[in-house]
Amino acid sequence: MIRAAHAADLDAIAALHTRARATYYQGHIPEQAYAGDAEIRRTREGWSRAVARTTADGGGVLCAERDGALTGVAAFRTEDGQTTLTQLHVDPDHWRRGTGAALHAACLDAWRRAGIRRVRLEVYEKNLRAQAFYAAHGWRPDPAAPGTGSHRVLWLTVPEPSGQ
Repeated sequence: MIRAAHAADLDAIAALHTRARATYYQGHIPEQAYAGDAEIRRTREGWSRAVARTTADGGGVLCAERDGALTGVAAFRTEDGQTTLTQLHVDPDHWRRGTGAALHAACLDAWRRAGIRRVRLEVYEKNLRAQAFYAAHGWRPDPAAPGTGSHRVLWLTVPEPSGQ
C-alpha cells in the first residue's frame, strides 16, 4: 500500500533511511556521515520538514507499507519551478519485491496531477543498484551536469499515462 506520510511515521522513516543509506555508503564514506545518533536526529529533522510540506507547497512524502510495516519512502519537492525527487529508499529487507517501483509509480501519478513534466534527482555515484533502477524507469543522465561532487544528476520526462 502506498500512502501519504504522517508525522507519526517519522521515527520509522528515519530508521529506514539510515538502514538503506548504510547499504550503499558502507565502505565508501566514513560511517559517522550516515550512522550514529546525531546523524539519525539530523535525518529525522529533515524528514520532519519534508512531511510538513504539502502538495500545495510543491512537495510530498509517500510511504510504502506491507503488513503494517514501513517498507519504503519517497519524497519530492518543487522549488523555483523545478521538481526534484529528493529521496527514494526501500528497506533492504524488501528489495526486489516491487516496493521501489510502486513508490516511483505513485510519484509519477502525483507529478502528472500537478502538471509536472520534468523531474531531477541526484544519485550517489557508487550506488549502482539505484542507478540501474532509475535507468529502467526512464531517468537519463544530464550531459550538461554530469555530477555534483559524489552524485550524478539524472532527469526524467514524466511520461503520459498508459493508453494515452
